[in-house]
Amino acid sequence: MSEQNKFDFDLFVIGAGSGGVRAARMAAQTGARVATAEGAPLGGTCVNLGCIPKKLYSYAAHYAEAFEESHGYGWEGEKPVLNWETLKRQRATEISRLNGVYENLFKGAGVELIRGWATLQDPHTVTLDNGQSYTAKYILIATGGRPAVPDVPGKEYVITSNEIFDLPEFPQRLLVVGGGYIACEFASIFNGLGAHVTQLYRSEQVLRGFDREIRDFVAGEMRKAGVDLRVNANIASIEKTGEGLKATLEDGSVLLTDQILYATGRAPNIKGLGFEALGGEIAKNGAIKVNERYQTSISSIFALGDVTDRLQLTPVALAEAMVLVDDLFGKKQKTISYEYIPTAVFTHPNIGTVGYSEEDAREKFGQIRVFRSEFRPLKHTLSGSSARVFMKLIVDVATDKVVGMHMVGDDAGEIIQGFAVAVKAGVTKAVFDSTIGIHPTAAEEFVTMRG
Repeated sequence: MSEQNKFDFDLFVIGAGSGGVRAARMAAQTGARVATAEGAPLGGTCVNLGCIPKKLYSYAAHYAEAFEESHGYGWEGEKPVLNWETLKRQRATEISRLNGVYENLFKGAGVELIRGWATLQDPHTVTLDNGQSYTAKYILIATGGRPAVPDVPGKEYVITSNEIFDLPEFPQRLLVVGGGYIACEFASIFNGLGAHVTQLYRSEQVLRGFDREIRDFVAGEMRKAGVDLRVNANIASIEKTGEGLKATLEDGSVLLTDQILYATGRAPNIKGLGFEALGGEIAKNGAIKVNERYQTSISSIFALGDVTDRLQLTPVALAEAMVLVDDLFGKKQKTISYEYIPTAVFTHPNIGTVGYSEEDAREKFGQIRVFRSEFRPLKHTLSGSSARVFMKLIVDVATDKVVGMHMVGDDAGEIIQGFAVAVKAGVTKAVFDSTIGIHPTAAEEFVTMRG
């Protein structure tokens, strides 16, 4: 029996999220025999319970402030009222459409889609929950992550980002616990949709890991927009009462609320996978350990995306999938750099960032120059809104290269995505200075900043 036909498949992918789908499709297009097992709706967290529905709800929330601001431009009349059921239904329709798109992508590429939950039996065999087993030369684990909730008394009453999109009733009072981008985004979104939002973070400032000035600025803007953001605060216990959920904080104060959303981090999704039982190496945080080519400690088994907990971003999983497929079935030429990966946070206002924070840049490059600008955008000269924009450029003195760009304001993600190409290409501040701005835009500020 040839090596080719020794196994049912050349590649068996566990998980049909962003990374798994991309790997399966691209591998199949090389002529490899590929199967993917998935027990949940296709598209993974990003499509079903993450980026896509979150951005749709963020758009929904922005309309409320747009209606308010329109009065300064002469628009009159009553403000429309949110119909929560309509928003949920519209979101569900779009997500179902995307699920279908993913299924068609599989069909078009010739990937065999197997519905169900897979468990590893040995380095080349997986068994589905219906008892069916399959063998493969290579197995890829792309099972993503899941929300993690700490053991707090009353944790059975809380919800996570998995449930927030489809609550039976709109929460008039929402308590958000956490200070990462997911917590800040949902606090902003539900505040914009009309809930009274309190956000608690146990440390001294939200968005750890981001540039300090960006963190401080966003926290201020969120408070200005109406989010009751409290730092150095945490829940000690939760009880269900006739008036709602009663959260007792560590300082003894009490909050009454309709829902408590815990967005306190995500854990690699490896429960029931059987990877550890085979002797697979796991990091302290529960992530699957891989080498620079996404190979686990079991040579025929690979892993990528959130389950490896490197950078929990959809485009990173997609890029990793391309490298892996090239390694296994291509020319072994593709690589990925984890430096200068741009990202956005869909708080209100948005954050866009690429490269190093001021703190990290000082540590890595030593001598740096920092350029910053804070202003009221043209739109708000008539809108009556007090929202402001903040921008920051960080330059390595030795090379004049721009090594960090940060923005807080409308469309920050859209603006930074364009500049990220230049930053990755090694653009210098001199090139920024010689570039003509587009007027009047907020983005032109990046090419007019002077010392």
